[in-house]
Amino acid sequence: MSTARYVHWQDQGMWLGYFEEFPDYLTQGETLEELRENLRDLYKDLTSGEIPGIRRVAELAVG
Repeated sequence: MSTARYVHWQDQGMWLGYFEEFPDYLTQGETLEELRENLRDLYKDLTSGEIPGIRRVAELAVG
């Protein structure tokens, strides 16, 4: 099983979150578990190759 790091927080009763690798793509849920389910679905969409022009964060060794 693979993992992906995400950032999450609660705001006005909703849980919000996004993947560190894809910070432009936010999702939400009424509970933390619902947020996690929505994040899993979002990750599948973002990594499927079917959505063009997805922006990502990456790291580069420069020295």
